[in-house]
Amino acid sequence: MQSWPSTPVPEVPGTPRPLRLYDTAAREIRPTAPGRTATMYVCGITPYDATHLGHAATYLAFDLVHRQWLDNRHDVHYVQNVTDVDDPLLERAERDQDDWVVLAMRETALFREDMTALRVLPPRDYLGAVESIPEIVEAVAKLLTDRIAYRVKDDEYPDIYFAHEASGRFGEVSQYTPDEMEKLFAERGGDPDRPGKRHPLDALLWRAARPGEPSWESELGPGRPGWHVECSVIALNRLGMGFDVQGGGSDLIFPHHEFSAAHAEALTGERPFARHYTHAGMIGLDGEKMSKSRGNLVFVSRLRADKVDPMAVRLGLLSGHYRADRPWTADVLSAAVARLARWRTAVAVSAAPPAADLIARLRDHLSNDLDTPRALAAVDAWADAALSVGGQDTEAPKAVQAAVDALLGVLL
Repeated sequence: MQSWPSTPVPEVPGTPRPLRLYDTAAREIRPTAPGRTATMYVCGITPYDATHLGHAATYLAFDLVHRQWLDNRHDVHYVQNVTDVDDPLLERAERDQDDWVVLAMRETALFREDMTALRVLPPRDYLGAVESIPEIVEAVAKLLTDRIAYRVKDDEYPDIYFAHEASGRFGEVSQYTPDEMEKLFAERGGDPDRPGKRHPLDALLWRAARPGEPSWESELGPGRPGWHVECSVIALNRLGMGFDVQGGGSDLIFPHHEFSAAHAEALTGERPFARHYTHAGMIGLDGEKMSKSRGNLVFVSRLRADKVDPMAVRLGLLSGHYRADRPWTADVLSAAVARLARWRTAVAVSAAPPAADLIARLRDHLSNDLDTPRALAAVDAWADAALSVGGQDTEAPKAVQAAVDALLGVLL
Protein backbone atom coordinates (compact mmCIF):
# COMPACT_ATOMS: atom_id res chain seq x y z
CA MET A 1 0.00 0.00 0.00
CA GLN A 2 1.27 3.47 -0.86
CA SER A 3 2.30 5.73 2.01
CA TRP A 4 2.31 9.54 1.80
CA PRO A 5 5.17 11.89 0.83
CA SER A 6 7.84 12.72 3.36
CA THR A 7 9.21 16.14 4.15
CA PRO A 8 12.84 17.09 4.85
CA VAL A 9 13.77 17.31 8.53
CA PRO A 10 16.45 19.92 9.25
CA GLU A 11 19.43 19.01 11.41
CA VAL A 12 19.48 20.98 14.65
CA PRO A 13 22.75 22.10 16.25
CA GLY A 14 23.56 21.28 19.85
CA THR A 15 23.22 18.17 21.96
CA PRO A 16 20.15 15.90 21.53
CA ARG A 17 18.44 14.39 24.58
CA PRO A 18 17.55 10.67 24.82
CA LEU A 19 13.79 10.22 24.67
CA ARG A 20 11.87 9.13 27.77
CA LEU A 21 8.26 7.98 27.34
CA TYR A 22 5.45 6.78 29.56
CA ASP A 23 5.08 3.00 29.34
CA THR A 24 1.50 1.86 29.92
CA ALA A 25 2.58 -1.64 30.92
CA ALA A 26 5.14 -0.40 33.48
CA ARG A 27 2.99 2.58 34.51
CA GLU A 28 5.98 4.88 34.57
CA ILE A 29 8.08 7.13 32.36
CA ARG A 30 11.09 5.16 31.16
CA PRO A 31 13.92 5.79 28.69
CA THR A 32 13.52 4.43 25.21
CA ALA A 33 16.74 2.68 24.33
CA PRO A 34 16.86 2.04 20.59
CA GLY A 35 19.88 0.72 18.77
CA ARG A 36 21.14 2.40 15.64
CA THR A 37 17.68 1.80 14.12
CA ALA A 38 14.73 2.80 16.30
CA THR A 39 11.61 0.72 15.63
CA MET A 40 7.98 1.70 16.08
CA TYR A 41 4.59 0.28 15.18
CA VAL A 42 1.51 2.49 15.37
CA CYS A 43 -1.93 1.07 14.70
CA GLY A 44 -3.60 2.69 11.72
CA ILE A 45 -7.13 3.61 10.75
CA THR A 46 -10.13 1.55 9.79
CA PRO A 47 -11.01 3.60 6.69
CA TYR A 48 -14.77 3.96 6.93
CA ASP A 49 -14.72 7.71 7.53
CA ALA A 50 -12.47 10.76 7.23
CA THR A 51 -9.60 11.53 9.60
CA HIS A 52 -10.95 13.23 12.72
CA LEU A 53 -8.99 15.18 15.31
CA GLY A 54 -8.74 12.17 17.61
CA HIS A 55 -6.89 10.29 14.89
CA ALA A 56 -4.75 13.33 14.14
CA ALA A 57 -3.74 13.79 17.77
CA THR A 58 -2.54 10.20 17.98
CA TYR A 59 -0.45 10.34 14.82
CA LEU A 60 1.01 13.71 15.82
CA ALA A 61 2.15 12.24 19.14
CA PHE A 62 4.05 9.45 17.44
CA ASP A 63 5.34 11.84 14.81
CA LEU A 64 7.06 13.61 17.71
CA VAL A 65 8.57 10.29 18.83
CA HIS A 66 9.84 9.83 15.27
CA ARG A 67 11.32 13.33 15.25
CA GLN A 68 13.07 13.00 18.63
CA TRP A 69 14.71 9.79 17.46
CA LEU A 70 15.85 11.47 14.25
CA ASP A 71 17.30 14.29 16.34
CA ASN A 72 19.25 11.62 18.24
CA ARG A 73 20.66 10.43 14.89
CA HIS A 74 18.74 7.15 14.82
CA ASP A 75 17.50 5.61 11.64
CA VAL A 76 13.78 5.06 12.21
CA HIS A 77 11.85 2.02 10.96
CA TYR A 78 8.22 3.00 11.44
CA VAL A 79 5.39 0.63 10.47
CA GLN A 80 1.67 1.38 10.28
CA ASN A 81 -1.27 -0.72 9.13
CA VAL A 82 -4.65 0.01 7.57
CA THR A 83 -7.53 -2.21 8.69
CA ASP A 84 -9.10 -2.24 5.25
CA VAL A 85 -11.51 -5.08 5.95
CA ASP A 86 -13.44 -5.18 9.23
CA ASP A 87 -16.98 -4.94 10.56
CA PRO A 88 -17.18 -1.12 10.94
CA LEU A 89 -16.06 -0.65 7.34
CA LEU A 90 -18.52 -3.20 6.01
CA GLU A 91 -21.34 -1.75 8.11
CA ARG A 92 -20.68 1.77 6.82
CA ALA A 93 -20.54 0.56 3.22
CA GLU A 94 -23.86 -1.25 3.63
CA ARG A 95 -25.47 1.77 5.31
CA ASP A 96 -24.39 4.08 2.50
CA GLN A 97 -24.93 1.50 -0.27
CA ASP A 98 -21.27 1.88 -1.17
CA ASP A 99 -18.71 -0.66 -2.34
CA TRP A 100 -16.56 -1.47 0.69
CA VAL A 101 -13.38 -1.59 -1.40
CA VAL A 102 -14.08 1.82 -2.93
CA LEU A 103 -14.95 3.26 0.48
CA ALA A 104 -11.71 1.96 1.99
CA MET A 105 -9.61 3.26 -0.89
CA ARG A 106 -11.31 6.67 -0.81
CA GLU A 107 -10.91 7.21 2.93
CA THR A 108 -7.35 5.89 2.96
CA ALA A 109 -6.46 8.37 0.22
CA LEU A 110 -8.05 11.18 2.26
CA PHE A 111 -6.10 10.06 5.34
CA ARG A 112 -2.86 10.29 3.36
CA GLU A 113 -3.78 13.81 2.26
CA ASP A 114 -4.51 14.82 5.87
CA MET A 115 -1.23 13.37 7.14
CA THR A 116 0.67 15.18 4.39
CA ALA A 117 -1.03 18.48 5.27
CA LEU A 118 -0.22 18.03 8.97
CA ARG A 119 3.41 17.19 8.06
CA VAL A 120 3.35 13.81 9.77
CA LEU A 121 6.42 11.85 8.70
CA PRO A 122 5.27 8.71 6.85
CA PRO A 123 5.92 5.11 7.91
CA ARG A 124 8.52 3.13 6.03
CA ASP A 125 6.06 0.22 5.74
CA TYR A 126 2.37 1.01 5.26
CA LEU A 127 0.31 -2.15 4.87
CA GLY A 128 -3.33 -3.06 4.56
CA ALA A 129 -4.95 -6.05 6.21
CA VAL A 130 -6.10 -7.36 2.82
CA GLU A 131 -2.60 -7.48 1.32
CA SER A 132 -1.37 -9.15 4.53
CA ILE A 133 -3.89 -12.03 4.49
CA PRO A 134 -1.38 -14.70 3.33
CA GLU A 135 0.89 -13.83 6.29
CA ILE A 136 -2.06 -13.84 8.69
CA VAL A 137 -3.26 -17.23 7.43
CA GLU A 138 0.20 -18.68 8.03
CA ALA A 139 0.26 -17.35 11.59
CA VAL A 140 -3.24 -18.57 12.45
CA ALA A 141 -2.42 -22.01 11.02
CA LYS A 142 0.61 -22.19 13.31
CA LEU A 143 -1.48 -21.23 16.34
CA LEU A 144 -3.93 -24.00 15.44
CA THR A 145 -1.11 -26.55 15.07
CA ASP A 146 0.32 -25.50 18.43
CA ARG A 147 -3.14 -25.87 20.04
CA ILE A 148 -3.12 -22.21 21.03
CA ALA A 149 -6.05 -21.55 18.72
CA TYR A 150 -9.22 -23.60 18.24
CA ARG A 151 -12.31 -23.80 16.05
CA VAL A 152 -15.68 -23.32 17.64
CA LYS A 153 -18.03 -26.25 17.27
CA ASP A 154 -20.27 -24.72 14.66
CA ASP A 155 -20.89 -26.61 11.42
CA GLU A 156 -22.08 -23.50 9.62
CA TYR A 157 -19.46 -20.95 10.77
CA PRO A 158 -16.39 -22.69 12.26
CA ASP A 159 -14.62 -19.50 13.37
CA ILE A 160 -11.12 -19.75 14.84
CA TYR A 161 -10.36 -18.25 18.25
CA PHE A 162 -7.27 -17.58 20.33
CA ALA A 163 -7.09 -19.06 23.83
CA HIS A 164 -6.40 -15.77 25.58
CA GLU A 165 -4.22 -17.09 28.42
CA ALA A 166 -1.88 -19.04 26.11
CA SER A 167 1.04 -16.62 26.35
CA GLY A 168 1.07 -16.76 30.14
CA ARG A 169 1.28 -12.96 30.30
CA PHE A 170 -2.24 -11.90 29.44
CA GLY A 171 -3.10 -8.66 31.22
CA GLU A 172 0.46 -7.39 31.55
CA VAL A 173 0.04 -4.68 28.91
CA SER A 174 -3.15 -3.12 30.25
CA GLN A 175 -2.83 -4.10 33.93
CA TYR A 176 -6.63 -4.28 33.96
CA THR A 177 -8.62 -6.54 36.27
CA PRO A 178 -10.64 -9.43 34.79
CA ASP A 179 -13.85 -7.48 35.37
CA GLU A 180 -12.46 -4.43 33.56
CA MET A 181 -11.31 -6.64 30.69
CA GLU A 182 -14.68 -8.30 30.24
CA LYS A 183 -16.45 -4.94 30.24
CA LEU A 184 -14.10 -3.36 27.69
CA PHE A 185 -13.97 -6.47 25.51
CA ALA A 186 -17.73 -6.25 24.99
CA GLU A 187 -17.58 -2.49 24.30
CA ARG A 188 -14.63 -2.55 21.89
CA GLY A 189 -15.38 -5.09 19.24
CA GLY A 190 -15.19 -8.32 21.21
CA ASP A 191 -17.82 -11.06 21.18
CA PRO A 192 -17.93 -12.49 24.71
CA ASP A 193 -21.27 -14.22 24.13
CA ARG A 194 -20.31 -16.08 20.92
CA PRO A 195 -21.60 -19.65 21.38
CA GLY A 196 -18.88 -22.30 21.28
CA LYS A 197 -16.06 -20.19 22.71
CA ARG A 198 -14.10 -21.69 25.57
CA HIS A 199 -13.88 -18.37 27.41
CA PRO A 200 -15.66 -15.04 26.92
CA LEU A 201 -12.31 -13.23 26.46
CA ASP A 202 -10.99 -15.48 23.69
CA ALA A 203 -10.44 -13.34 20.59
CA LEU A 204 -11.37 -13.98 16.97
CA LEU A 205 -8.48 -14.94 14.67
CA TRP A 206 -10.33 -16.04 11.52
CA ARG A 207 -13.99 -15.39 10.71
CA ALA A 208 -15.50 -18.06 8.52
CA ALA A 209 -17.21 -16.77 5.39
CA ARG A 210 -20.76 -15.45 5.75
CA PRO A 211 -23.19 -14.66 2.95
CA GLY A 212 -22.75 -11.14 1.65
CA GLU A 213 -19.35 -10.63 3.33
CA PRO A 214 -15.95 -10.56 1.64
CA SER A 215 -13.87 -13.68 2.17
CA TRP A 216 -10.65 -15.25 0.96
CA GLU A 217 -9.86 -18.88 0.22
CA SER A 218 -7.12 -20.34 2.40
CA GLU A 219 -5.96 -23.45 4.19
CA LEU A 220 -8.10 -22.24 7.10
CA GLY A 221 -11.20 -22.36 4.92
CA PRO A 222 -12.83 -19.31 3.31
CA GLY A 223 -13.01 -16.30 5.58
CA ARG A 224 -11.28 -13.12 6.70
CA PRO A 225 -8.93 -12.18 9.54
CA GLY A 226 -9.76 -10.95 13.00
CA TRP A 227 -8.58 -7.52 14.03
CA HIS A 228 -5.83 -8.08 16.60
CA VAL A 229 -3.85 -10.72 14.74
CA GLU A 230 -3.47 -8.37 11.78
CA CYS A 231 -1.23 -6.04 13.79
CA SER A 232 0.66 -8.90 15.44
CA VAL A 233 1.64 -10.37 12.09
CA ILE A 234 2.45 -7.12 10.30
CA ALA A 235 4.66 -5.93 13.17
CA LEU A 236 6.37 -9.31 13.63
CA ASN A 237 7.19 -9.69 9.96
CA ARG A 238 8.58 -6.15 9.61
CA LEU A 239 10.13 -5.38 12.99
CA GLY A 240 10.47 -8.68 14.84
CA MET A 241 9.98 -9.21 18.56
CA GLY A 242 11.11 -6.60 21.05
CA PHE A 243 10.66 -3.52 18.89
CA ASP A 244 10.99 -0.19 20.66
CA VAL A 245 7.50 1.36 20.76
CA GLN A 246 3.96 0.09 20.19
CA GLY A 247 1.71 3.11 19.86
CA GLY A 248 -1.91 4.06 19.45
CA GLY A 249 -4.81 5.75 21.16
CA SER A 250 -5.66 4.90 24.77
CA ASP A 251 -8.79 3.08 23.57
CA LEU A 252 -6.45 0.45 22.05
CA ILE A 253 -4.82 -0.55 25.34
CA PHE A 254 -7.43 -3.27 25.72
CA PRO A 255 -8.32 -5.43 23.96
CA HIS A 256 -6.27 -4.56 20.89
CA HIS A 257 -2.76 -4.12 22.23
CA GLU A 258 -3.21 -6.78 24.87
CA PHE A 259 -4.16 -9.33 22.24
CA SER A 260 -1.60 -8.18 19.67
CA ALA A 261 1.09 -8.86 22.25
CA ALA A 262 -0.45 -12.16 23.35
CA HIS A 263 -0.70 -13.43 19.77
CA ALA A 264 2.90 -12.52 18.97
CA GLU A 265 4.30 -13.98 22.17
CA ALA A 266 2.34 -17.19 21.66
CA LEU A 267 3.55 -17.42 18.04
CA THR A 268 7.22 -16.96 18.87
CA GLY A 269 7.62 -18.14 22.45
CA GLU A 270 9.53 -14.90 23.03
CA ARG A 271 8.77 -11.78 25.03
CA PRO A 272 8.13 -8.91 25.07
CA PHE A 273 6.35 -8.03 21.84
CA ALA A 274 7.23 -4.36 22.36
CA ARG A 275 9.56 -2.75 24.86
CA HIS A 276 7.33 0.29 25.31
CA TYR A 277 3.54 0.62 25.11
CA THR A 278 2.66 4.28 24.68
CA HIS A 279 -0.86 5.64 24.28
CA ALA A 280 -2.34 8.99 23.32
CA GLY A 281 -5.36 10.49 25.05
CA MET A 282 -8.77 11.11 23.56
CA ILE A 283 -9.94 14.39 22.00
CA GLY A 284 -13.36 15.64 23.05
CA LEU A 285 -15.85 18.16 21.74
CA ASP A 286 -18.28 20.00 24.00
CA GLY A 287 -17.35 17.84 26.97
CA GLU A 288 -17.74 14.47 25.23
CA LYS A 289 -15.27 12.09 23.62
CA MET A 290 -15.16 12.52 19.86
CA SER A 291 -16.66 9.39 18.32
CA LYS A 292 -18.75 8.21 15.40
CA SER A 293 -21.51 6.99 17.74
CA ARG A 294 -21.99 10.51 19.15
CA GLY A 295 -21.79 12.13 15.73
CA ASN A 296 -19.48 14.85 17.04
CA LEU A 297 -16.42 14.29 14.88
CA VAL A 298 -14.33 17.23 13.70
CA PHE A 299 -12.60 16.22 10.49
CA VAL A 300 -9.17 17.43 9.44
CA SER A 301 -10.33 17.61 5.83
CA ARG A 302 -13.28 19.82 6.84
CA LEU A 303 -10.96 22.23 8.64
CA ARG A 304 -8.68 22.28 5.60
CA ALA A 305 -11.66 22.96 3.33
CA ASP A 306 -12.55 25.87 5.62
CA LYS A 307 -9.05 27.30 4.96
CA VAL A 308 -7.74 26.58 8.46
CA ASP A 309 -3.95 26.40 8.27
CA PRO A 310 -2.94 22.78 9.04
CA MET A 311 -0.06 24.15 11.14
CA ALA A 312 -2.65 25.83 13.38
CA VAL A 313 -4.45 22.49 13.72
CA ARG A 314 -1.12 20.89 14.61
CA LEU A 315 -0.35 23.56 17.21
CA GLY A 316 -3.84 23.32 18.68
CA LEU A 317 -3.49 19.58 19.19
CA LEU A 318 0.05 19.94 20.57
CA SER A 319 -1.07 22.58 23.08
CA GLY A 320 -2.22 19.78 25.41
CA HIS A 321 -0.12 16.86 26.63
CA TYR A 322 -0.42 13.86 24.34
CA ARG A 323 -1.48 11.48 27.14
CA ALA A 324 -4.24 13.74 28.43
CA ASP A 325 -7.87 13.49 27.39
CA ARG A 326 -8.54 17.04 26.27
CA PRO A 327 -11.12 19.15 24.48
CA TRP A 328 -11.08 20.72 21.04
CA THR A 329 -12.88 24.07 21.13
CA ALA A 330 -13.10 27.25 19.11
CA ASP A 331 -10.85 28.84 21.72
CA VAL A 332 -8.19 26.16 21.25
CA LEU A 333 -8.17 26.79 17.52
CA SER A 334 -8.18 30.59 17.78
CA ALA A 335 -5.28 30.47 20.28
CA ALA A 336 -3.37 28.20 17.91
CA VAL A 337 -3.99 30.55 14.95
CA ALA A 338 -2.72 33.50 17.01
CA ARG A 339 0.32 31.56 18.25
CA LEU A 340 1.24 30.50 14.73
CA ALA A 341 0.98 34.09 13.45
CA ARG A 342 3.14 35.38 16.31
CA TRP A 343 5.82 32.72 15.77
CA ARG A 344 5.91 33.47 12.04
CA THR A 345 6.26 37.17 12.74
CA ALA A 346 9.09 36.47 15.20
CA VAL A 347 11.15 34.33 12.82
CA ALA A 348 10.77 37.00 10.13
CA VAL A 349 12.71 39.64 12.08
CA SER A 350 16.26 40.44 11.01
CA ALA A 351 17.85 39.79 14.42
CA ALA A 352 16.65 38.23 17.66
CA PRO A 353 17.83 36.73 20.97
CA PRO A 354 20.17 33.72 20.52
CA ALA A 355 18.51 30.41 19.65
CA ALA A 356 20.74 28.01 21.61
CA ASP A 357 18.91 28.32 24.91
CA LEU A 358 15.50 27.85 23.29
CA ILE A 359 16.70 24.79 21.35
CA ALA A 360 18.07 23.26 24.56
CA ARG A 361 14.76 23.85 26.33
CA LEU A 362 12.80 22.38 23.41
CA ARG A 363 14.89 19.24 23.63
CA ASP A 364 14.58 19.06 27.40
CA HIS A 365 10.79 19.31 27.31
CA LEU A 366 10.19 17.01 24.34
CA SER A 367 12.57 14.34 25.61
CA ASN A 368 10.60 14.28 28.87
CA ASP A 369 7.56 12.31 27.69
CA LEU A 370 6.81 14.76 24.86
CA ASP A 371 5.95 17.71 27.10
CA THR A 372 4.56 19.88 24.32
CA PRO A 373 2.81 22.47 26.54
CA ARG A 374 6.17 23.48 27.98
CA ALA A 375 7.87 23.23 24.60
CA LEU A 376 5.31 25.58 23.05
CA ALA A 377 5.61 27.95 26.01
CA ALA A 378 9.38 28.09 25.49
CA VAL A 379 8.91 29.15 21.86
CA ASP A 380 6.31 31.70 23.01
CA ALA A 381 8.85 33.22 25.40
CA TRP A 382 11.50 33.47 22.68
CA ALA A 383 9.00 34.99 20.23
CA ASP A 384 7.84 37.53 22.82
CA ALA A 385 11.44 38.55 23.48
CA ALA A 386 12.22 38.76 19.77
CA LEU A 387 9.23 41.03 19.13
CA SER A 388 9.31 43.19 22.27
CA VAL A 389 12.99 43.41 23.21
CA GLY A 390 14.78 42.34 20.05
CA GLY A 391 18.31 41.02 19.84
CA GLN A 392 21.59 41.09 18.00
CA ASP A 393 21.79 37.53 16.61
CA THR A 394 21.03 37.62 12.90
CA GLU A 395 21.20 33.81 12.62
CA ALA A 396 18.71 33.14 15.45
CA PRO A 397 15.44 33.53 13.50
CA LYS A 398 16.43 30.92 10.93
CA ALA A 399 17.83 28.62 13.64
CA VAL A 400 14.55 28.77 15.58
CA GLN A 401 12.54 28.23 12.42
CA ALA A 402 14.58 25.09 11.64
CA ALA A 403 14.34 23.75 15.21
CA VAL A 404 10.57 24.25 15.39
CA ASP A 405 10.31 22.45 12.05
CA ALA A 406 12.56 19.54 13.02
CA LEU A 407 11.42 18.97 16.62
CA LEU A 408 7.76 20.06 16.57
CA GLY A 409 6.98 19.55 12.88
CA VAL A 410 5.56 23.06 12.55
CA LEU A 411 6.46 24.93 9.38
CA LEU A 412 6.81 28.66 10.03
